Amino acid sequence: MGGALLKAWAANTDHDFTVADPARPDLPPGVSQVGSVEELGEEIFDYLIVALKPQLIDDVLPAYVPRLNPSGVISSIAAGYSAEKLAAHAPGRSVIRIMPNLPAMIGKGVSGLYSHGAVSETAASEIERLALCSGEIVWVDSEDMLDRLTAVAGSGPGYVFEMLRAYVEAAEQLGFSETDAKSLVLGTVRGTLELALQSDQSLENLRTNVTSKGGTTAAGLDALNGKGEYSELIRNTLQAAYKRATELR
Repeated sequence: MGGALLKAWAANTDHDFTVADPARPDLPPGVSQVGSVEELGEEIFDYLIVALKPQLIDDVLPAYVPRLNPSGVISSIAAGYSAEKLAAHAPGRSVIRIMPNLPAMIGKGVSGLYSHGAVSETAASEIERLALCSGEIVWVDSEDMLDRLTAVAGSGPGYVFEMLRAYVEAAEQLGFSETDAKSLVLGTVRGTLELALQSDQSLENLRTNVTSKGGTTAAGLDALNGKGEYSELIRNTLQAAYKRATELR
C-alpha cells in the first residue's frame, strides 16, 4: 500500500520524497532512497510518513524522529497503531493518521484522516492533498471514529470481494461458465454502482424502482433479505470489524 500511495503522491505533487528501506525497492522517478538512517546525513524533513507493519514501528521509528523538523508532523498509514503511541515516540510533535483502503492503489480509494495534537492548518492541508491523490477523503474527529471508518471502508473491499465471489459462484451453479458468470456479475455490479452514483434518488428508491410486485427481483430480494437477515449480517460484519479495530489500537 505504501508503494502505491507513494507512486500517486510523487506523480501528483511537487514534494521531494525520500524513502528509507533496507530492501531498496524500485521507486517512482525522482524519489530518493536510503537504506538506513545513517545515509540521511544531516537532512531534516517536514513530514515523516510511517508506512510500516505495526509490529515494526516501535523498533524502527525512534531512529528517524530526530530527522523530523521540530514543527514537523508524523503521518501514519499503519492500521492498528494509535496516534497516541506515535506521539509518544516524538513528544511535542503532532500526528495525522491516514486510513486508506485497497482501491487507493488505483486512485479510487476512500481514506479516513484523523489529527492528534496541535496540527497546523498548513500541515493538515498538505496531508489532505496527499490523501486526495488516491481518491476521496473523510476527516473524523476521534480515533474511535477512525476505527469505525476502518470497519466500513478500510475493511470494506474484503466484504465486497467476498460478496462478489459468492455471487459469481451462485451464477455458475445456475449453469454459466466461470468466465461468463464473472462477466455477468461484475458487469451488473459496475453498471448498478454507476447508476447509484449518478442518481439523486435514495438507494431504497432505486431498489424499489427495479422491483416489480410479484416479479423475479421481488422473489430474489425476498430470499436475500425478506426478514432482514442480510441487513443483520451486514450490521454484524461491521460491528465485528469495529470491535477488532479497537482491540488492536
